[in-house]
Amino acid sequence: MPVRTRVTVPLEFPDGYRTTAEVVTFTGLSDGKEHLALALGDVVKAEAPLVRLHSECMTGDVFGSQRCDCGPQLREAVERITETGGYLLYLRQEGRGIGLYAKLDAYALQDLGMDTYEANRALGHADDERDYTAAAQMLESLGVESVDLLTNNPDKSRQLRELGVDVRAVRPTEVHASPANVRYLQAKVAHTQHTIDLAPAS
Repeated sequence: MPVRTRVTVPLEFPDGYRTTAEVVTFTGLSDGKEHLALALGDVVKAEAPLVRLHSECMTGDVFGSQRCDCGPQLREAVERITETGGYLLYLRQEGRGIGLYAKLDAYALQDLGMDTYEANRALGHADDERDYTAAAQMLESLGVESVDLLTNNPDKSRQLRELGVDVRAVRPTEVHASPANVRYLQAKVAHTQHTIDLAPAS
């Protein structure tokens, strides 16, 4: 898939951390969505660039919602990738692929006692509807054949490998647990085997 544009964007996070990203757009991606690649640090010198597939989360990334760990994971990933050189692929797959409104509907069901996966199923969705074909196409367009993947989600590495990407290593993100999201994190471990080291619930 051809690269469409490249533009340099200075970034600053609420805690004051600053870096610069080269934001890359693409044409002809498989799902037709406007996904972005952020090149961070020295990607040329990286033997295998550190790559994070970060699914869009408006509530967490933009508004700082405490119901998930997406915002802190995004902040962590940008700094770690900047240090080593690599790419953050910002994928327009809100709510594990079900969309923003459906995700908020799922929140309402969680308030009634369901976990995040039970709520998705009650709304007629799968546990996780994300497909990483476009991500593999983006990496190919960037000339990336081998990656170190920054994730706690084993489905991401599985899908990338099936799509022909050499995942050299998987590096977990930190655990960003809080009283507001610990049940959500526990559900990710129980349902989809995320590698999140949570202390036993008291």
